[in-house]
Amino acid sequence: MLALACATPAAFAQDKEISFINCGDELTAGYPEYIAEWEAANPGYKIVPELVGWGQCQDKVTTLAAAGTPVALAYVGSRTLKQFALNDLIVPVPMTDEEKAAYYNYVPETVTFDGTQWGVPVAFSTKALYWNKALFRAAGLDPEVAPKTWEEEIAFAKAISEKTDADGFGVVAKTFDNTVHQFLHWVYTNNGTVIDADNNITLDSPQNLAALTALKDITAYAEEGPTAYEQNEVRAIFLDGKLGMIHAAVGAVNRLEDTDIEWGVANLPLGTDAKGPGTLLITDALAVFKGTGVEEQAIDFAKFLTAPDRQFEAEMAQGLTPLRPVPAVATLVAEKPYWKPFLDGIEFGGPEPLFTDYIGFQNVMIEMVQSVVTGAAEPQAALTKAAGELEQYK
Repeated sequence: MLALACATPAAFAQDKEISFINCGDELTAGYPEYIAEWEAANPGYKIVPELVGWGQCQDKVTTLAAAGTPVALAYVGSRTLKQFALNDLIVPVPMTDEEKAAYYNYVPETVTFDGTQWGVPVAFSTKALYWNKALFRAAGLDPEVAPKTWEEEIAFAKAISEKTDADGFGVVAKTFDNTVHQFLHWVYTNNGTVIDADNNITLDSPQNLAALTALKDITAYAEEGPTAYEQNEVRAIFLDGKLGMIHAAVGAVNRLEDTDIEWGVANLPLGTDAKGPGTLLITDALAVFKGTGVEEQAIDFAKFLTAPDRQFEAEMAQGLTPLRPVPAVATLVAEKPYWKPFLDGIEFGGPEPLFTDYIGFQNVMIEMVQSVVTGAAEPQAALTKAAGELEQYK
C-alpha cells in the first residue's frame, strides 16, 4: 500500500497543456515533428493544437480572450496585435537586436507597437505584377516587357482594353480586407504612409493622392464592377485569360502552371515619388495570450517553431515569402527566378498599419477606395475624409 501510495502522484501526474490555435484545415507541414521535438526537450508540457478554418480563426481567438478563457498561443493577423495589447490580452514577446536583424527590413515593425514586439512573425506575404504575354502581344505591346511605372501600367491597361476582348487590369474593391491591402500596394510604391511612428495619421499626403488618382485612372480599363471582386476572384479572371495584369502573391504561380497562359512576373510599377521597388509587407504572427499560466513556455515554443531553418521549410511548403534572408533564399532565386520580384519589393515596402480598431480602419479605407472607383467621390475629397475618420482608430 505504501509503495502504491508513493507511486500514485507520478502515475497520475499530467503534463501542463499549451493550447495552440492554428488556422487552416491541417497543421502546417513539419509542425507535428516540431511539436514532438519541443515536447521531448520540455518534459511536463504538452502542445495541444486545434485547427480552426481561416474564416472563423481570428474571431474564435478574439472571443476566447475577451471571455477570459484564452488559448495559450494563437495564429493571428499581425494587424490585430495593437488592439490585443491595448486591451491587456497578450504578453510582449521582445526581440533582441540580433533577432530583429535576422529578418528582412520592416518585418519586426509589423509586430511592434509602442517600441515592443507583441508577437512572433510566422507568415509573410509580398506582391508583384503578373502580366499575360499573349494579351500584350495582341494589344501591340512587347510581350516581354512589363510596365515599370504607373504611367506605363495605365497606358498598357488601356491598350489591352481597347485592342483585345479582355480587360487591362484587375481592380480589387469588394467589401473585404484585401481591398485595403491592394490599395496599400499603390501607397508603398510611391513612398507613402498611412500612420507614422509618432501615431500621426499621414494618409492625406501628395504621395497617397497620386496613388488614389492612379487607381481611379486604371479603373477605366478594369473588369466591370470592381466592387464585386476580391483578390482571389480577380485572380480567377486572370487565370481565365481575361485580364492583362494583376497584383498578386507568389501563390498565383502554382495556379498558372496548370493553365496555357503565357505569363510573366515583375516588380510592382512605381509612382513618381518612389525610392525603389515597393510592396505591402503583410505578416501573420503567433500571439501569446495572458492568464494561462504557461506564457513563458508558449513564448519558447513559438520561437522554436519559427527558428530560421524550420520557418523556411514551412514557408516553402505554403508558398510564402521568406521572412529572413537565409542562405537558402539565394538558391531559391537561382532555381526559380520568378521569386526575385517578391523579394525586391521588400527594401522600400511598408508594413500593414497598426490601429487600435483594425476593423474600423479597414472599413474607412474600403469606403474610400469604393467611393473613388465608382465615381462617387474625387480622390482628394475621399482621401481627406478618410484621414479624418482614421483619427478615432489610431
